[in-house]
Amino acid sequence: MTDSKYFTTTKKGEIFELKAELNSDKKEKKKEAVKKVIASMTVGKDVSALFPDVVNCMQTDNLELKKLVYLYLMNYAKSQPDMAIMAVNTFVKDCEDPNPLIRALAVRTMGCIRVDKITEYLCEPLRKCLKDEDPYVRKTAAVCVAKLHDINAQLVEDQGFLDTLKDLISDSNPMSINKLLTALNECTEWGQIFILDCLANYTPKDDREAQSICERVTPRLSHANSAVVLSAVKVLMKFMEMLSKDLDYYGTLLKKLAPPLVTLLSAEPELQYVALRNINLIVQKRPEILKHEMKVFFVKYNDPIYVKLEKLDIMIRLASQANIAQVLAELKEYATEVDVDFVRKAVRAIGRCAIKVEQSAERCVSTLLDLIQTKVNYVVQEAIVVIKDIFRKYPNKYESVIATLCENLDSLDEPEARAAMIWIVGEYAERIDNADELLESFLEGFHDESTQVQLQLLTAIVKLFLKKPTETQELVQQVLSLATQDSDNPDLRDRGYIYWRLLSTDPVAAKEVVLAEKPLISEETDLIEPTLLDELICYIGTLASVYHKPPSAFVEGGRGVVHKSLPPRTASSESTESPETAPAGAPAGEQPDVIPTQGDLLGDLLNLDLGPPVSGPPLATSSVQMGAVDLLGGGLDSLMGDEPEGIGDPSFGAPPAAAVPARLGAPISSGLSDLFDLTSGVGTLSGSYVAPKAVWLPAMKAKGLEISGTFTRQVGSISMDLQLTNKALQVMTDFAIQFNRNSFGLAPAAPLQVHAPLSPNQTVETSLPLNTVGSVMKMEPLNNLQVAVKNNIDVFYFSTLYPLHILFVEDGKMDRQMFLATWKDIPNENEAQFQIRDCALNAETVSSKLQSSNIFTIAKRNVEGQDMLYQSLKLTNGIWVLAELRIQPGNTSFMLSLKCRAPEVSQHVYQAYETILKN
Repeated sequence: MTDSKYFTTTKKGEIFELKAELNSDKKEKKKEAVKKVIASMTVGKDVSALFPDVVNCMQTDNLELKKLVYLYLMNYAKSQPDMAIMAVNTFVKDCEDPNPLIRALAVRTMGCIRVDKITEYLCEPLRKCLKDEDPYVRKTAAVCVAKLHDINAQLVEDQGFLDTLKDLISDSNPMSINKLLTALNECTEWGQIFILDCLANYTPKDDREAQSICERVTPRLSHANSAVVLSAVKVLMKFMEMLSKDLDYYGTLLKKLAPPLVTLLSAEPELQYVALRNINLIVQKRPEILKHEMKVFFVKYNDPIYVKLEKLDIMIRLASQANIAQVLAELKEYATEVDVDFVRKAVRAIGRCAIKVEQSAERCVSTLLDLIQTKVNYVVQEAIVVIKDIFRKYPNKYESVIATLCENLDSLDEPEARAAMIWIVGEYAERIDNADELLESFLEGFHDESTQVQLQLLTAIVKLFLKKPTETQELVQQVLSLATQDSDNPDLRDRGYIYWRLLSTDPVAAKEVVLAEKPLISEETDLIEPTLLDELICYIGTLASVYHKPPSAFVEGGRGVVHKSLPPRTASSESTESPETAPAGAPAGEQPDVIPTQGDLLGDLLNLDLGPPVSGPPLATSSVQMGAVDLLGGGLDSLMGDEPEGIGDPSFGAPPAAAVPARLGAPISSGLSDLFDLTSGVGTLSGSYVAPKAVWLPAMKAKGLEISGTFTRQVGSISMDLQLTNKALQVMTDFAIQFNRNSFGLAPAAPLQVHAPLSPNQTVETSLPLNTVGSVMKMEPLNNLQVAVKNNIDVFYFSTLYPLHILFVEDGKMDRQMFLATWKDIPNENEAQFQIRDCALNAETVSSKLQSSNIFTIAKRNVEGQDMLYQSLKLTNGIWVLAELRIQPGNTSFMLSLKCRAPEVSQHVYQAYETILKN
């Protein structure tokens, strides 16, 4: 029977009967009676006479009955305010009920009873509910405060509820997450993508919550829209970091992730490409997800070339001992395709498989030999290049194939292949009977060869001579003569002279240098650096995942771009799988920045397309403690670790001056009160002081590139004057430069201009214009600048300290009235005192020198024989610094007092004073 029966009664004396039923001992009868009362109230009958009887029914554990009574209370409390006070005790009691639903119900009803008489009784239970452990109760209590404010605003303020509400704004309320997860089933495709992106930005408080969210998101993997699928994959990949590998659910999740990714590969080519770029990241992070799905990455004959190349890359990443036979058979087929570029990549892929899976090396070499037998020119040449790498990886193992390689010597016409073959002949000269004849055949057209081949030939013949000195003396003399006397190439000439001198002075040393044991080549040199990979995983399904670069590398004005990182792994998981992050309990916003390592810098620091990340150990890291005042916006960490010795201007790296003696002469007030009657010292503008160039990057740390430089400021423009010297043996081209975020936002205002290739032993000078609109991050020390320079050889990093006076702007002269007011307004604890020693200048000269560097003298006066200069300067970021400089005639020590709202800059301003005055 439905609830409609409660609305159909026509009995007389109904109120009396209801009263009797409300006071019944039977719970079911009591509930039925309350339902009838609510029904009568709903159709407009006056049942207020039953108020005390209904209120008595509040004392029950039945949630349904309690809801009905509260509904009645809300309706009649206003007309029966005296009776409503009876319910207060029950409200207070219900606000402490173990069941959060009852606590929330009580506080919601309290907010709906708009009776002045009882509001003051409700403040205490409301205060408790605002601090309740359950987020649903806290949310309901916050709404109740709004309703109470409508009734009695003064009471809300007096009770401090507004402050409590402010605290709730920062409440990490998982209710919103639950609502988002619920809404996933109800909104459109685009809505689902937005919700999943929001979830990806959330950091669960523990592994249980992470698993719960994963379970709710997993159904999205079967969605028809590929964008929804990728967004769901992003959430799952991120939250898997928090799950223990020992969990059964972890294995289940890995299995569930594979099918949707495979399905994406049946779409049109453009979507396939996007999916493949994302899968490339996923495979690098968790290859186990797709380790059984190798076949879906096999290339189809009608795939576009960009899809083919991406599939090829993923095949190599998934190659393992279990599937290598399949992969090699497939790659061998690809090597017979008609697309030359694809064939070359396929042959190289066979070599990469040999290097990656040691057990397959023999089979790979055999496959490469079969390809060489095809006599297809470009296939043979690529095969020889990769076999050279295999020899490097597995020395003294596959040299039996050298004879086959030598048979194809005449067909080699590409520089890389010729150089590889020459390297093989020189490296294994003792095993090749006619090595001297083979190398001599290359010498005939020595001057027509590319530099790469010439250099390799020179080294190979020297190796041959060291192994067979009696038979090859004429040959080595011939190549050394060609390299040193007949060649215009400085790289080749220098190497020739080095070998000549080594051989003529110390053949034993020559043998140790030229025939030294070579390090084994690494397995995979094109893997994305782990920190960058973790960031890119957080951007799955976006352009960043297609470019394989963080957004800051290609989004203009990337200041607001937030660097994301995966959450920390749980204690039971391998700590080596994710970068160092905050403790699991820390909110997302409080996680320390992961210090970028070298791979990161390729995308983030340089914003340049540099190809594969540079292999090598991560750079040292250090964390900087922030001071009480966050001067320039954000705490961080140095990219470079320890400061290299000799970098930057030594005067700016010096420690602070020794303890400064107490202030001399009159107090501040007596010095400032007469400012208005004084004339200011005026100097002539002669240009800001420029420090001599210092070596910032020594050649030994940059593969022969030496960088010296200094900073200048002329007519409002800042520039970095650089001197680039090539001390290597090869030409340097394609120069580019980028700065890391720094305290004052210094950034290049234009590309680095090096117009002609930089030949060996050549020096070029260039000026790089700078601006101060780059990204800001407080550095330690404040004037530290971290720089990346790229050329055709590699990417190099260094840091230097820029003098702060390049940031002193031309409009830094403060009005006298403003100077006096500002000096008084800045707290005394912000005042710093320094002593400038060994400076034999008079006040006029000091004022003139400083003004040329935009330190302006506002006023000058003489107190008890001392010249006192009152000065102001302004930094590019708008920070004002006020100064009082005391000069005692005949005394070479000056007293400098600085006042600034950001006291961190005072030390560096003092160093600028000292540098300008002493030079």
